[in-house]
Amino acid sequence: MSQVAERERLYGLLGRLPSRSRPISAQLLEEQEYDSFVLEKLVLDLNGIEPVPAYYLRAKQASDKAPVMLYNHAHGGKYEIGKEEILHGRGALQSPPYGEVLTALGISVLCFDSWAFGERNGRSESDIFKEMLWNGQVMWGMMVYDSLRAVDYVTSRADVDPARIGTMGISMGSTMAWWLAALDTRIRLVVDMCCMTDFQELLKEQNVRKHGLYYYVPDLLHHFTTSQINALIAPRPHLCTAGIHDPLTPAAGLDKIDAEMKRVYAGYGEPGAWSLLRYDAGHAETEEMRESIIEFVRQRL
Repeated sequence: MSQVAERERLYGLLGRLPSRSRPISAQLLEEQEYDSFVLEKLVLDLNGIEPVPAYYLRAKQASDKAPVMLYNHAHGGKYEIGKEEILHGRGALQSPPYGEVLTALGISVLCFDSWAFGERNGRSESDIFKEMLWNGQVMWGMMVYDSLRAVDYVTSRADVDPARIGTMGISMGSTMAWWLAALDTRIRLVVDMCCMTDFQELLKEQNVRKHGLYYYVPDLLHHFTTSQINALIAPRPHLCTAGIHDPLTPAAGLDKIDAEMKRVYAGYGEPGAWSLLRYDAGHAETEEMRESIIEFVRQRL
């Protein structure tokens, strides 16, 4: 089956979603000056259901048509953080925050509050999940939908180079990065930190509880493995980083995914475009991981 057909099949598992053709819009609330960027505080209309508060960090060193990183924030039970992660970081990440790091490279950044996080934290994750389930929706599907429409937004901006859009994140943000890139070929580069989880190995290790409710897509295991989803990113550049002591990413699962991705990328004649790097760490970014990520992004985006 072609990648196009596989993407359609994967998207079809994500429940009842709003139309991809509905208009989206952005309201600029204010701008603030930082050393390496201008912060645009935005409210996006992505889904027609609830407004999506977002930060766009416009890199001062960028060219007229800037590369853009769609940065996906983490979970960690810290529902109050959301998009603030791009400005202030979080405990699982090294310093400085990625907003400073990326804009210093001339890369603009979009980060928005996902369902139940940041300024969208009016209802609990559990309540949202249950209500969506009753309505034939999948919480993860609605989260992915917002990310897909966020790509629509950044590509509509006159100051963005649509050929240089990447996505990255840690933990929940990592999972969003590889799902988004699998479904949308406009994503040209992927960096995922500490959440490349093989579903079957997670079950074997009885660690399903380690991931939140949002993570679980009905009937997914009858259709896709983690490797099959990530194969839809090939042959685009993909850096995966993991901690060898991370219970969310079983080692046997990483071995399985790495072997399969090496085979897939070699089949496209791009063996160097896939890389899995492992570090002596748990569910957190290390200094060495940060250095590898910066070099990868500098070279590829």
